[in-house]
Amino acid sequence: MGFGKYQEDIVSRYVGDTRDREPLLGAPVTPQEIKNKPESKQGTKSMTGLKQFQMSAPRPLPVIVLADVSGSMAADGKIEALNSALKDMIRAFVDQSRLRAEIQVGLITFGGETAQVHLPLAPAHQIARLDSLKAEGRTPMGHAMELATCLLEDKELIPSRAYRPVLVLVSDGQATDDWKEAFKCMQASDRSGKAGRFAMAIGADADEMMLKSFANDPEAPLFKANNARDIHRFFQAVTMSVTVKSQSPNPDQSAAFTIPDLPDDDPMDLDF
Repeated sequence: MGFGKYQEDIVSRYVGDTRDREPLLGAPVTPQEIKNKPESKQGTKSMTGLKQFQMSAPRPLPVIVLADVSGSMAADGKIEALNSALKDMIRAFVDQSRLRAEIQVGLITFGGETAQVHLPLAPAHQIARLDSLKAEGRTPMGHAMELATCLLEDKELIPSRAYRPVLVLVSDGQATDDWKEAFKCMQASDRSGKAGRFAMAIGADADEMMLKSFANDPEAPLFKANNARDIHRFFQAVTMSVTVKSQSPNPDQSAAFTIPDLPDDDPMDLDF
């Protein structure tokens, strides 16, 4: 029996019990019934009990990706693999139940001289399309962290009832701005400092020391992508981890981070 049917049956039985004790709205009431009815909050208690079975609105579970779109990402199919993996992740989130948690997705890109919000934070099922990323310019990673911190601290965008956010950082190079100060502010901020953080180093030129310091999920150490297939594997693992969180009795807890295997004959197996 599905949860919705189970809830319907429970409420139906509850309403049936209430009818045995209380007259229906608009039904004739005899003087004897009025006389026998105690001056208590029985009706109020009945309504309160009924509300306990009503579905509460799902709490937001924000997932924010910080994606490197600097010029070096244009080589060896890296940006194409990133585009494909992001779209697959969002499609997978759309299919998830929203009974307890509503997965929301935002995308901040950093390339050229500044970072930008490529996809404003929104419920996954409301995202109609994701414009493809283009690789160019420098690697302003610090600015991307600043934007992410501002977004996470904005209580109009992310209400206080939201579950612990998830940050995902992917990069194939060295930051060209001051990421250390931006990262320190992120860690010191009230809500962004509590976010779960995943990181992926793409290729041999990625700043692994920096990315290792960013990742803080005990289930997910820094992942190293050596080819386009690895980018897909990483985002599939992120997708599964967030999905498990959204269905857990406590989505704020860490979930298993398992890197899936792909077929050996997968065409995306050329090293960067």
